[in-house]
Amino acid sequence: MNLTKVLTIVFTLVSLYLAYFLYNSIQSVIDTREQIDQTEKAVIERLKLIREAEVVFQEQHGRYTSNWDSLVNFIQNGKVPILQRREIITQKPYGGEEVKIEVDTLGFLSAKERIFKKNYSLAAADNGTFVGFKVKVGDQVLKNQKAYSIKVGDRTNEPPFQEKGTILNLADVKPGDAVTRGKILINYYDYIFNPNIDLSTLAYVPGSDNVKFDIYAGEVDKNGIKVDVIEVKDPKPINPERKESNEQKARKPLRFGSRLDVSTAGNWE
Repeated sequence: MNLTKVLTIVFTLVSLYLAYFLYNSIQSVIDTREQIDQTEKAVIERLKLIREAEVVFQEQHGRYTSNWDSLVNFIQNGKVPILQRREIITQKPYGGEEVKIEVDTLGFLSAKERIFKKNYSLAAADNGTFVGFKVKVGDQVLKNQKAYSIKVGDRTNEPPFQEKGTILNLADVKPGDAVTRGKILINYYDYIFNPNIDLSTLAYVPGSDNVKFDIYAGEVDKNGIKVDVIEVKDPKPINPERKESNEQKARKPLRFGSRLDVSTAGNWE
């Protein structure tokens, strides 16, 4: 084997090694980025669940909680009243109206259902003649899927669902019945959070090694009035751009709420 062939083989092997090294480096960067993105999605989803639980907790107790056990116990065992607001309008003797708001308690539902489950309703979009439903109870529907048919004048309209979900019940209307705008025709629901989540892991940052979210609940003075505040954040972000030690601080750790302002907004929104 002459020198030319030897050099050709050597250069070929070196080229293949460099190509593999370059590919492997690029692929490693891509895999790391995907891992960060997936982990951050899971962290955001967990923060959204904690936020919803804290909001409902505050509605019932008049304060937020920084105690994870109390929050988990509330989700598992708490009850939330089903309220109906009614306006009572009274005509005054000399003109004008007096409006009173009365709130009736219709019953109770579990805190978990209130937090995890979102209820929707679809009302008649206009006055018209009902033609028929496009769905039945128990159906799973998609956003923009046709819901029902209604004849308005010479036109037949088929309004769509605004959200995805599962049909809970249908109004007792039949083809040919007159319906008025605003009449509730369909009730449906969807789980906005995974109802099978292990609540014992609620306090822990997804993808971390037993790292808990930092949580703060307290009060601040706003113009002489004490108001509740809440802040929950990821103390050890997987994304190096979000670490507190990052001098550029282009992106802050994922969090919602504030220790100083009345807000439950998330910094990912």
